[in-house]
Amino acid sequence: MEIKVVRKVLDANNTMAAQNRKLFAEKKVFVLNMMSSPGSGKTATLERTLSLLMPEVKTAVIVGDICTSNDADRLAKSGAPVIQINTGDLSGGDCHLAAHIIADAASNLDLGNLDLLIVENVGNLVCPAEFDIGENARTVVLSVTEGEDKPLKYPLMFRVCDTAIVNKIDLLPYLDYDIHAAVSNILQVHPQMPIFQLSAKTGHGFDAWLNWLKRQLLI
Repeated sequence: MEIKVVRKVLDANNTMAAQNRKLFAEKKVFVLNMMSSPGSGKTATLERTLSLLMPEVKTAVIVGDICTSNDADRLAKSGAPVIQINTGDLSGGDCHLAAHIIADAASNLDLGNLDLLIVENVGNLVCPAEFDIGENARTVVLSVTEGEDKPLKYPLMFRVCDTAIVNKIDLLPYLDYDIHAAVSNILQVHPQMPIFQLSAKTGHGFDAWLNWLKRQLLI
């Protein structure tokens, strides 16, 4: 019976995700789902991404956290429309954003005036990978302050994502971190996956990341 309940939850989510995807396609909005463990630097990466994209690319952000609006407050300084979702208020602290939550949040955005919608998912390398939200692409962020074996320990996340970001590379001189092993482990799980080595602090590597993102908007 427990398996049936889980299946019903995923089926209902997938139905809603398909509706989201249809709406976003009609409005010609590209949706990027960014996922990672807590502390990877997703928000800092998005801060610099927004500063370099806007106003050329009209962008909005949906931010998922269990509590606080700290990340949304930071991103709102860019001038982009930002919607905060606190899952602790919705269902006791869900570790992911589901499709119906994205639908509710998107209803508060002027989708007809957007090119790009970025979803900063709840910090977690497990649950978010399992829930389709109607996005066009998924990116996973891995920082050099985490273990090189994260892709092997959480393979589903890296398998379902379209790109990977290895973040905080400005810290490499101060850490015992084998970035070549990290990249190799990512490719072991997801061969030929585009991988961007970035520093949200210095801006290193952002040209390649933004070029990839802009190419997606033309598809």
